[in-house]
Formats: sequence, structure tokens, C-alpha cells
Amino acid sequence: MSPVLPAFFYLGLCVLQARQAQSGPFPKPSLWAEPSSLVALEQSVTLRCQGPPVVDLYRLEKLKSEKYEDQNFLFIKNMQASHAGRYRCSYQNGSQWSLPSDHLELIATGIYGKPSLSAHPTSAVPPGRNVTLQCWTKHGFDQFALHKEGDTGLYKKHERRYRANFTIIKVTAAHSGTYRCYSFSSSSPYLWSAPSDPLVLMVTGPSATPSQVPTEVPSPITESPRRPSISPSTKVSTTEKSMNITVSPEGCSPPFGFSHQHYAKGNLVRICLGAVIIIFLVGLLVEDWHSRKKRPPPRIRAVQRPLPPLPLA
Repeated sequence: MSPVLPAFFYLGLCVLQARQAQSGPFPKPSLWAEPSSLVALEQSVTLRCQGPPVVDLYRLEKLKSEKYEDQNFLFIKNMQASHAGRYRCSYQNGSQWSLPSDHLELIATGIYGKPSLSAHPTSAVPPGRNVTLQCWTKHGFDQFALHKEGDTGLYKKHERRYRANFTIIKVTAAHSGTYRCYSFSSSSPYLWSAPSDPLVLMVTGPSATPSQVPTEVPSPITESPRRPSISPSTKVSTTEKSMNITVSPEGCSPPFGFSHQHYAKGNLVRICLGAVIIIFLVGLLVEDWHSRKKRPPPRIRAVQRPLPPLPLA
């Protein structure tokens, strides 16, 4: 057997190991809940983990417990308080594990009675105005969360007075929708109350979408009246009663030629004035550019920065 073949085999193995060492750990998988991570008691939910197409082994685990499943999903038939918490997943190819997924917070709702949600000053808001959604409860909870139907995110707030104010600055049509709020305690962050009754926030005005119908129908806009035709024999001014516009007879209007000359001179003056302003601004820009070009760039002293820590083995 030629000694060249083992040498090439050893070299290829070294290159493969070097590439694996350079690439580092496998990328983290994705973890989500179907249909939602907010699950009412006795309802079902499925946690799913997804990695690359070829995976040797999945592991889905609940943090701060010894419970895990060596598969890429977890089906919970009847949600209980014991199921609530933080979850993560990872996968294994060969002898190497991937980075763990982002944490998923599985929340059990309906543990306590529902709070109340109201809008101030009103739930029908013109675009550009501010509105405050207030969530309050008679129980001594210090945490509140606001959820908009169709959104995946939650707006959480820490309060100590049995209520929380969620203020929306300068509302737009995107803020329209159905909102609910929850209350819970910081000592049990994954056990929430039942959701409040839904509150529909409507943004009224030009920026509102067609599906968002304002509660008050605006008064119809009166169309501009057509200009009446006036014969040369008309001696009395004609008045449009609907818009209070008075039309004078032709005999009192100035001659067309004089009016045309007046407007032509005014336009010429405006054009000349605009040209002078543009030339003045261009001169300022050119002068500033020359001054910057002549000015030497400031010297920046090097800053000694500490090296980043070495990665753990």
C-alpha cells in the first residue's frame, strides 16, 4: 500500500476537524406554542421544536425541573398550573449538541378572577390623539399585562396600586383592535388571571381602515355649488344661499388684461427672488466645502481596550 494514501486520509481528517472547530456549535432551533402560549385551564396546547432537516435527537425540557422529552414536540391535553413555566429545546447531531432555543414562557390563565379594562377618555379616538387603557382589579396583584388580539407580543407593567395604565401615544389605524388585560403576582409569574372582557379600540378619521366604523357618523360634506351662468343683461348680484357666496355682475369686475398683467408681474418678482435665494445658499455651501477641505482632520488618539474573554472550552 502506498504511504501517500494514509497521508492524504490523515490530512483530510484534519481539515474536516478544523472546519468543524471553526463553525462552532450548531445553530439554535425554534420553539413555539400552538395555538398560543397563553393557555386557559383545561385547554390543550402543543409545544413544537424545529431544527435543520436532518437531526439525530431532539430534547425538549422544562427549566427548573427534571422533566424533559426526547422528541421535537410536547402535547398537553389539559392545561394545569403545574404545566406553566419556561421551556427550551435543543438537538444533537453525532456527539455535538446545538445551542438551546430561546426560552418559551407557557402561561396558564384563568387561575384568578378577571380584571376590568377601560379606555380613557374614550374607546373611539381620532388619529394622532393619546388614549390610556386602564386595567384594574380588587385583588392585591402587582403585575399586569395587556394583549391585543392578533399580536404575538404582550405589554407588561409592574404596579402596586391594584391598577395599571397603558398609554398609547399618537394612535394610528394600526392601534385599532380588540384588547384584553390580565393580572398576576410577581411571586407566580406564569399563573395569570382570566382575561378581562374585550375592549374594542377604534381609531376614527381619515387614517382609519374601512373595517373600523366610527361610532358617530360625521356630517356629510356639502359639495361646492356650480358657478351660475350670468348673462350680460344681469344687473343684480346673485347669491348662493347654501354656501353664502356672492357673485358680482360682470360690470363690476376689473378688465381681464389689467388682472393678467398684475399676476404676471407678481410671478416674475417671485421667480427672481427665489433665484437670488438659491444662489445665496449655493454660495454658502461652496464656501463651507472649501473651509472643510482646507481644515486638517483631527487626530484621534488610540484607546487601549481590554480583550474579550476567551470562550469556554
